[in-house]
Amino acid sequence: MKLVIINYGAGNIKSIQFAFNRLGYDAILSNNPEEIKDADKVIFPGVGEASSAMKMLRESGLDELIPTLKQPVLGICLGMQLMCLHTEEGDTEGLGIFQTKVKRFSDNVKVPQMGWNVIKDLKSDLFNDIKENEYMYLVHSYYAEHCNETIAATDYEINYASALKHENFYGTQFHPEKSSVAGAKILHNFIKM
Repeated sequence: MKLVIINYGAGNIKSIQFAFNRLGYDAILSNNPEEIKDADKVIFPGVGEASSAMKMLRESGLDELIPTLKQPVLGICLGMQLMCLHTEEGDTEGLGIFQTKVKRFSDNVKVPQMGWNVIKDLKSDLFNDIKENEYMYLVHSYYAEHCNETIAATDYEINYASALKHENFYGTQFHPEKSSVAGAKILHNFIKM
């Protein structure tokens, strides 16, 4: 199993690497297009600001590569948001994999949403053996609007898409690597795809 975490300078990717280590898998950190293309599974992480993250992807050519990948790809947090059409953060065009837009929470709630919240309306093999209303760990100021590709939902001010799927591409707004036993199970499910 060749597992690659895309290392493009956005995010705390060590915690994802350690989460896979705990499951018994070695994940390689790489921004090498050939290594990413040859992987069995790809993780596309992201923490930070959308426009600067997209700039780093464009500079490395990864913005062209990622949408062409054929193996299972999991975008986490900002990684998932960058796979959408557009995000309000920095008025940034995304990779256009998921047919939805990313909006900012209003100032009527504490922003960012930080901590544990539940996921529900689960609709994918990614959630095998995960029960409805399972708690996941989130840190985000922006959310993906619902679309036909929504596979999990969460409530925070509004009901939004906390996970998305399009063909071989998956995205989670929550951090499975920081979500205890249930999060580890989701990573395990992704590896088994």
